[in-house]
Amino acid sequence: MRALSVWTERVLGHGEDAEAFVAHHWDSRQGLLAVFDGSGGAGSAPAWQAPDRPPHTGAWVGSRVARLATDCWFREVARDGEQPGPESLHGYLQWFLSKAPQRRSKIGGTMRRQLPTTLAGVHYRVLDDWAGVELQPLWAGDSRAYALHPQDGLQVLTRDHTRESDALELLRSDPPMTNLVCADRDFEIATQRLMPFPLPTILVAATDGFFGYVHTPGEFESVLLGTLQKATSEHEWADLLRREVQLYTADDASLALVALGHRDFAELRETYAPRLAQLRNRLDRNRPRALDRTPRPSADGAVAPEDPGDLNARVRAWQDQSWHAYRSSYETYLPAAPEEHA
Repeated sequence: MRALSVWTERVLGHGEDAEAFVAHHWDSRQGLLAVFDGSGGAGSAPAWQAPDRPPHTGAWVGSRVARLATDCWFREVARDGEQPGPESLHGYLQWFLSKAPQRRSKIGGTMRRQLPTTLAGVHYRVLDDWAGVELQPLWAGDSRAYALHPQDGLQVLTRDHTRESDALELLRSDPPMTNLVCADRDFEIATQRLMPFPLPTILVAATDGFFGYVHTPGEFESVLLGTLQKATSEHEWADLLRREVQLYTADDASLALVALGHRDFAELRETYAPRLAQLRNRLDRNRPRALDRTPRPSADGAVAPEDPGDLNARVRAWQDQSWHAYRSSYETYLPAAPEEHA
């Protein structure tokens, strides 16, 4: 197996994403990867301050407390050999958040939360003889977990806790979350079980700083695989991912990744090379040049200014076309919406 994590801050020392979590327990062949994105809008009030340092927000504290709680929960799961579940993780999160520093704000409102954060992760257990892997995604909020298959590409394993569920529309808008981890209100840890899931595969957990600032959902997969093909080790892959996301994101960004079923890094890279070629061929079809920052010359050789209305229309048409071709495979394991269970 190969593992890496990436963590970047937009404002040094004040990033509201906690560092990504990756752990593997060799004796029981199980592991966990997870990310945590403090919700700055709902938790913008100061909550904790170190001596001689600026204060940190409730979102900053919440994401880090949730990471600590998740770490302790996984240690108990691995030690005792218990079947992991959302109820026990929920209990750990509630208890740790109840002990964390909080400041009650005088400003109320339905959007206010104490120590609010998203959580998205995947607990996995490798089956005997590496015949497959059992997956259990766990999440609250709008961070996501994925599986990346050599033939089928990136497949989402979680459903955002927002009223809008279409991945392309979520790129075009920023709807409020309907559920997230916090200290002062009830919350849900959603889950599903997938078994057996085929190997080889790459498991990914990411906050929206990674996938929320691309032009179409397939471009996030292109970022993952494009940097993989340029790397010679998982350490270099992580560094390339960090550099790439810092070019396009407008947010803190964190990512955890585990690759299972590959003998070494060279085989991992080789396994996914055909998928990247296929994906880029699809994405480049009718892609507006302005998205690549390539000037378009006019008939006399001068650079012709792009008409904003025409460009927006062509970008939307390309996004719709790209999403239509990509969506079916991407949503293979998308959990049903709550109303679909009724």
